[in-house]
Amino acid sequence: MYRDKNCGQLTEDDIGKEITLAGWVFRRRDHGGLIFIDLRDRSGVSQIVFSPDVSKGNHETAHTLRSEYVISITGKVSKRPDGTENPNIPTGMVEIYAEKLEILNKSEVLPFVLEEDQEVSENLRFKYRYLDMRRPEMTANLIKRHKVYKGVRNYLDARGFIEVETPVLTKSTPEGARDFLVPSRLNPGHFFALPQSPQLFKQILMVAGLDKYFQIVKCFRDEDLRADRQPEFTQVDLEMSFVTVDNVIELVTGLISGLFKDINGEEIDTPIERLCYDESMERFGNDKPDMRFGLELKDMADLVPDCKFRVFLDAIEKGGKVKALLGKNMNELSRREVDLLTEEVQSYGAKGLAWIKVTDGFESPIKKFFPNEILQRMADRLEAAPGDMMLFVADRESVTNDVLSRLRLDIAKRNNLLKGPNKFVWIVDYPLLEWNDDEARFQAMHHPFTSPSDKDIELMLREDITDRDRISSIKAKSYDIVLNGNEIGGGSIRIHSGDVQKKMFRILGISDEEAKSKFGFLLDALKYGAPPHGGLALGLDRMIMLMTGAESIRDVIAFPKTQKGYCMLSNAPSQVDEKQLRELYIKSKVAE
Repeated sequence: MYRDKNCGQLTEDDIGKEITLAGWVFRRRDHGGLIFIDLRDRSGVSQIVFSPDVSKGNHETAHTLRSEYVISITGKVSKRPDGTENPNIPTGMVEIYAEKLEILNKSEVLPFVLEEDQEVSENLRFKYRYLDMRRPEMTANLIKRHKVYKGVRNYLDARGFIEVETPVLTKSTPEGARDFLVPSRLNPGHFFALPQSPQLFKQILMVAGLDKYFQIVKCFRDEDLRADRQPEFTQVDLEMSFVTVDNVIELVTGLISGLFKDINGEEIDTPIERLCYDESMERFGNDKPDMRFGLELKDMADLVPDCKFRVFLDAIEKGGKVKALLGKNMNELSRREVDLLTEEVQSYGAKGLAWIKVTDGFESPIKKFFPNEILQRMADRLEAAPGDMMLFVADRESVTNDVLSRLRLDIAKRNNLLKGPNKFVWIVDYPLLEWNDDEARFQAMHHPFTSPSDKDIELMLREDITDRDRISSIKAKSYDIVLNGNEIGGGSIRIHSGDVQKKMFRILGISDEEAKSKFGFLLDALKYGAPPHGGLALGLDRMIMLMTGAESIRDVIAFPKTQKGYCMLSNAPSQVDEKQLRELYIKSKVAE
């Protein structure tokens, strides 16, 4: 046998026993007489001592050991001498005096060191991912990911769910991100699409009477990437029949709180707070608010008529918004720093940024346009104190909310507020539809299969409903779960009526013919006794990123892609042989 135990399993109960361990040389300290080796495997590290008296001829061989050599050793476990213990690791009270040593494999000099505190470029880490994953923090991330998988399966299995796999090669459908397409050799000129989600299939499973389905599933979206996006990602997908919004939220709250307790040792306050979409937009400017701190947006529209500042007055007259945000501890900003902040706000889409410093009074170039009473009421509303700034944006509602929500996070970072216990919030009562100015049509806020609220179904089915405002007022039975300002999951109660689904398609500008072509199998299924049903998908990569404290989902995925969607390890995507293209009836214009 190569080993009796893993390197991280030695305890004081093993003292006096002869043990064989195998692993990688993590650190080597050669004191001439005694040679100390930190031997590492996935489970942890054990200290190995090579002594001329105990190790005999193996002592000389130990001088040749280098980082990441793979070795096997045998020796007796001893208590570490007083004062040399390491209470920070599980094996820190014991060590092994090696009697036997076998070098199982050697290693070349590494392209980077594996110490936790070393800065290494991400691309280099990805190119040598098999080395990167040996780092203890990466190993810990992947072990935690495994525990999350196991916890999800145990929780849902105990509640009557069954795991069902859905197709990876499926049909391209509209109303989502860009599909990854796969040409079909057996059907020239036809293409499969890799699924952006199992949405249609899980609804089919509910029509099939399976009642409670889940799947830990790979999904694919060909979209621009960032720290929390990958072209292929993993989600916990679940669907249930005969459920309400409350049923889904209760189930998922139990799942999430259980995972954080069992895996992170963290108690989550339940029930998790709920905010309706409109309130979230009003208070925080977006639908994924970070609830760990205040700094809420405050509407100042009611105070505008009493001022003479034309920028604010014009915004209100044009149907826009005037909102303010507390610039906590920002009074010391120089005029140049304020100008840079204004440029940042303009890069977000706003025309500008108005500011007023709070001292014993008020300081600002625009102070003269405001009665002192109004300035004081603004300060009171923001809970501003001397040393703070009041920051204003006056623009269209969407622009005002977006800009101030971004600025809110910037100010929180500046004041070191993005810490503390994890804070969840459910966002509910979304609009069913949103207007797309570029395409001059409505689009689904979530997806086209989301059910309108019960009170709005009759309004939606009316043939004379064409007014944009009335259509925009329709609410959805949808919900998102947000953690520390990150959306980690979302879902809805689905449309189970064929008539409602067809009307939804018409409002979205999808003709009956296109609906039949793209979604015909779902529309057919809804004719045969489809039960009321709903569910949710949790973004597993993003949730694990937050559970581990990683800065990117790429740090919790074994083999991630770069921000260009490229695999540094395997050099994919790559060109393929011309013969393969001919078999697929494809001609590459790039190759020409």
